[in-house]
Formats: sequence, C-alpha cells, structure tokens
Amino acid sequence: MSNHPSHSSRFPRFRRFWKPALATGAGGSTLVIWFEEIAAFATEIIGVLLVAILGGLICLFDHFVFKSRMPRREDLHDTTNKGKNNL
Repeated sequence: MSNHPSHSSRFPRFRRFWKPALATGAGGSTLVIWFEEIAAFATEIIGVLLVAILGGLICLFDHFVFKSRMPRREDLHDTTNKGKNNL
C-alpha cells in the first residue's frame, strides 16, 4: 500500500464538477462557432443584396441620364436642319 494519496482522493470536491465544466466549455465553443457562421452567412447575403441594389441604381442612372440624349420622333422628322449638313 502506498502512503501517497491517489489523484482522485486528493480533490474529491472538484471531481463532480469536471463533467458540467466540460459540457459548458464545449457548448460555449459550439455557440461561438455557430454565431460566427451565421455572421459570415449574413455578411454574404448582405453583399449579394447590395450588389443587386447598386445594379438597380446604375440602371436607373443610365435610364435617366442617357434617355434624354436619345433622339425623339419629332427630331427625326424635323425638316429644318439648324445649320448642319447644308448641301
């Protein structure tokens, strides 16, 4: 018989807490990783939505700016040449 107490008899008070502490630590790590994945997914979704919104804004800008530069039907049938190509 050994005069040295074993490891388990040295800390009997902490022996009952190692399983809940392990479960809490693992659960906390799992939650942190889960929230990180949700944040990464949300960031990607926000990026896709912003690209769609910016594309729509560029289309509206193109429509409003360059639509006014297109010739109207009246301009095509105008017989007065306001000084251009007078042959």
